[in-house]
Amino acid sequence: MAERWPTINECPTWQGVIRTEPQDFQVEEIPAYLPSGSGEHLMILVEKCDRTTENVIKELVSQTKTGRGQIGHAGLKDRRAITRQWLSLPASAKDRLADFKLEGVKIIQSGLHGNKLKTGHLKGNRFNIRVRGLDPQATQALVQRSQLIAKTGIPNYFGPQRFGRDGANEQTGRELICGKRKEHNRRTLRLMLSALQSALFNDVLAERIKRAMFQKVFAGDLLTKSDTGGMFICEEPDIDQARMDAYEVHPTGPMFGPKMRTPQGDIEKMEQEILAAAGLDRNVFSKYAKLTRGTRRALRVTPADLRAEENQDNLALTFSLPAGAYATSVLRELVDYLEASK
Repeated sequence: MAERWPTINECPTWQGVIRTEPQDFQVEEIPAYLPSGSGEHLMILVEKCDRTTENVIKELVSQTKTGRGQIGHAGLKDRRAITRQWLSLPASAKDRLADFKLEGVKIIQSGLHGNKLKTGHLKGNRFNIRVRGLDPQATQALVQRSQLIAKTGIPNYFGPQRFGRDGANEQTGRELICGKRKEHNRRTLRLMLSALQSALFNDVLAERIKRAMFQKVFAGDLLTKSDTGGMFICEEPDIDQARMDAYEVHPTGPMFGPKMRTPQGDIEKMEQEILAAAGLDRNVFSKYAKLTRGTRRALRVTPADLRAEENQDNLALTFSLPAGAYATSVLRELVDYLEASK
C-alpha cells in the first residue's frame, strides 16, 4: 500500500503492532444527533467486542424478528476492537429487544426517534489506540511526530479495510463495472463498487502527493469548506491558499460517478488521466448509477485532540476524526504498523 499510496511525511521506519487485544483499538461514534424521545424508531447504543457490525445486526434480525432493511446504522465498525455505535430498529421491536443476548455485546442506552439511522448520520469517531512492540528509543520521537501531524493534517486515504484481503474488493468492483462479473446481492455489489471508487480516489490523492500538490491550492480545484462542507471552484488561488493554510478549506478528490461535481482546468485533466490509466472512463459508472452516484471527498484531514503518551515499548494514541476518515491513515503517518495475528 505504501508504494502505491505514499505518506506525506518521510515513511516511518519504526515498527509496532496494533490490535494485540481488542481493547487496544477502541472506537466511539460521535453521533449527529441523539434520540429525541419520540418517534417510530428505536435508537440503541451498542458496545461490542471482537464482533463486526454486520454480525450484531444479523443477530438483531434473528432475535427480534426484524427485517434486515428495517435496521439502520451510521457506519460499519471493525471486528478486532471495542466499539460503541448507534443502531436503529422499528419501535415495535422494543419489547423483543429486552431478551436480546449476544456474547461480547451489550446495549447501554436506548431511546425513540423520528427517523431511521442511515449511513453517514454521524459527526465522526473518537479513537483510543495502543501500539505495542516499539523500540523504546522510538516512542519519544513518535510523540513529536504526532504533534507535527496534528498541525499539518494527513492524507485522507481510504484505509485497507475498504479493500478486503489483498485488495481483492477493488478488482471485483472493476470486473463488475466492466460487465465481466455479476453480483445479485445488492449489499455486496455496493461494497465492491465502492472499493473501486475509493481506490481511484486514493490514486488521485497519491498523485498530488508525488507532484508536491498536497498542501497547495490550484485554479480549478473544487474546494470544500471545513465548517459547512460546501464546495466551490477555486478562481483565486492566492486567496484560497491562505484559507487552506488556515484549515478553512481543503481540496477535494473524486469519488467517480454520474452525479459527481468536476473540477476544472489542469486538475480535471489530471483526474481524467488517472481514470484512463485504470482503463475506465466516467460513463462506465452509469451502469450502476444508483449505487455509484459519485461525490467529492476532502483530500486532507486533521485529527482533532490528538494526544500521544509513551510507556516503554508502547504508545497510546487518542484522537477524533470526521465521519468517513480512517484511523489507519493516522497510524501509517506515524509508524510502520502490523496487525496482530488473530
